[in-house]
Amino acid sequence: MHEVCQYRTALLGVEAVSLKSVRHFPRHSHDQYGIGVICSGGHRSWSGIGWVDAICGDIIMVNPGEMHDGSSLDGKPRSWEMLFFEPETVCEVLADEQWNGIHTLRPTARDRDQAIRCRRLFNAVTDPKPDKLHIDEVLVRTLAYAFRHHGSDRPSGLSGLPGVHRIIKLIDCEPERPLSLQAMADMAGVSRFHFLRGFSRVTGATPHAYILQRRVRLARRLLAAGREPVQASADAGFADQSHMTRAFVRQLGMTPARYRQVVSAPQNRAISFKTSP
Repeated sequence: MHEVCQYRTALLGVEAVSLKSVRHFPRHSHDQYGIGVICSGGHRSWSGIGWVDAICGDIIMVNPGEMHDGSSLDGKPRSWEMLFFEPETVCEVLADEQWNGIHTLRPTARDRDQAIRCRRLFNAVTDPKPDKLHIDEVLVRTLAYAFRHHGSDRPSGLSGLPGVHRIIKLIDCEPERPLSLQAMADMAGVSRFHFLRGFSRVTGATPHAYILQRRVRLARRLLAAGREPVQASADAGFADQSHMTRAFVRQLGMTPARYRQVVSAPQNRAISFKTSP
C-alpha cells in the first residue's frame, strides 16, 4: 500500500508531506532540507554515514543534494510527516544564529522534544487558518534546535576526483542532455570502469540513477512553473511522459499530474495519492 498527502503550506519555501507506505524508494536527493517524524512503523535508509534505522517517534532528516534511499524495516507500512525547507528559507531563519551554511543535519535522531516541535510546526503550516506569529515562532525554534543539536560540522558536497566532478556539474546544469557512458568517461579522462567506480564513490549512485533523479527534480520545477506534463517530460530529457511518470512516482511517491494539482491548488489544500500493490 502507498498513500501520500502533499500540502500547499502557509509559508513560501516550505512544503509539507505525509506518507504511509511499504514502498521502497530508490537512491535520490532533494533540493531542500527535510525534517520529519516517524509516526508509525520503522524505516531503514542508506545515507552519507551508512545505513541508519528510525522507528516510531524518531526524527529523520536530509540535506540538499544528499543521496539517500528508504525502505520499510519489517515489510509493514511505515508513516511519517515531513517538512521540506528551501535552503534560502533556512538561511533567512538562521541569519541571527551565526550559522555558516555548511553544517549538515544528521540522518536520524531520537529526541522527543524536537519531535513535538516538528509535529507542531507541521500542523501549524497546514492549518486552513494559519496563525503567522505562531508559525514564525515554531519555525525558528525547530530549525535552530535542529542545527544546534542534530547538525554536524561535516561539510556537505563532494570531494576529490576532479574529472568526475566535471561530469556531475554538467549533469546538474543540464540534466536533460543525453550522455553516454563512453562520452562521460572520455570527458572525465578515465576508462568507463574507473568512471563508474569513481562516480558511485562520490555520489552514492550510478550515472544513470543520478541523471534520472536530476531529471525528476527538473520536471518537478517545470510542473511547478505551470508546464503541462507532456511538455515537462520532453524538456526534462525523458523519452516520453510515461517514462517521466514512472520515475516521478518512484522518487516522490506521486504522479506528475497529482503534483501539479498540489502546486496549483488553493493554499493549505491537501492532495492525496493512493495506490495498492
